[in-house]
Amino acid sequence: MLETVAAMKVILLTTTSFVIAMFWTPALTHLLYKHKLGKSIRNEGKTPIFSKLHAKKAGTPTMGGVLVWGTVLFLALVVTVANVLAPDSRVAWFHFISRSETLLPLGALVAAGLIGMVDDFLNVKGIGPEGGGIQFRHRFFLYAAIASFGAYWFFVKLGWDVLHVPFYGDILLGWWYIPFFFLVLIGTAFSVNQTDGLDGLAGGTLLTSFAAYGSIAFLQGRFDLAVFCGVIIGALLAFLWFNIHPARFFMGDTGAMSLGVTLAVIAMLTNYALLLPIVGIIFVIEAASTIIQIVSKKLFKKKVFLSAPIHHHFEAKKWPESKIVMRFWVISIVAAGFGVVLALLDMAIT
Repeated sequence: MLETVAAMKVILLTTTSFVIAMFWTPALTHLLYKHKLGKSIRNEGKTPIFSKLHAKKAGTPTMGGVLVWGTVLFLALVVTVANVLAPDSRVAWFHFISRSETLLPLGALVAAGLIGMVDDFLNVKGIGPEGGGIQFRHRFFLYAAIASFGAYWFFVKLGWDVLHVPFYGDILLGWWYIPFFFLVLIGTAFSVNQTDGLDGLAGGTLLTSFAAYGSIAFLQGRFDLAVFCGVIIGALLAFLWFNIHPARFFMGDTGAMSLGVTLAVIAMLTNYALLLPIVGIIFVIEAASTIIQIVSKKLFKKKVFLSAPIHHHFEAKKWPESKIVMRFWVISIVAAGFGVVLALLDMAIT
């Protein structure tokens, strides 16, 4: 009975999130175009292939990720206020914000989203060094602060210091849990950011990843967390409606970084972080291709890929953008499903 009620809650709030996001997208789009918050395509000689391939996208608004975390925050505030002021109301029944499951990922989503929004704005306006935006070391420090707070919350507030290894059991990490949490969060956030390079690519792969961890959370009985994933999925579906090629707007750092941070926090909350490289295999491939390209150019003065991350390599090989995105989606769906199956088998065995 409890599972049925929770499933209804997930479905209804996912649908509500989609409807709300679709409803206010025209206003967001008008705002982005009115204030000319369009993406500039760098053409400085360092990335000639990328610049040539994406020249036609110059001027398309960025910061579209606000649609996702803005919708999630709005819904969270509505149900929370209803729960406080009218706990017996129908709206309060949808309350899904709890200290143990969803407060931290919501805070991380909004905090990282705000940092990304400022970075996107400065980049568009050309404010800051190297053509605009927050310098990488400063961005890293800001996201590291979020990761550090998250690690503190888990280790001190929630008392977590155990890592679950699928098909083996739990390993006591002690204080090593803090740097592990830090690496998972930072690595995931920047990997997702690398993936945000083609219309619909990051949005679609993030959707399957959140669906996978939402399913795992539901199987664990973490129903608030499952609902939270559902709300993100609903908003992502609305975002994809306008981001599919040719994109009406781009996700930007405000979306990619915030959703990457949040995905990592959710993976840690389910204690299935070690399945994240499988569920998010596309993010791993994208980040790995960039690292390989940088190392090869530094050490051997040669490029492994025509352009990096790897989706730009396929673009340079004349693959249509939609074909690249759809094939990456297929890989992501299969990998996410496989991750859920592994989690389900692990729960049955351990």
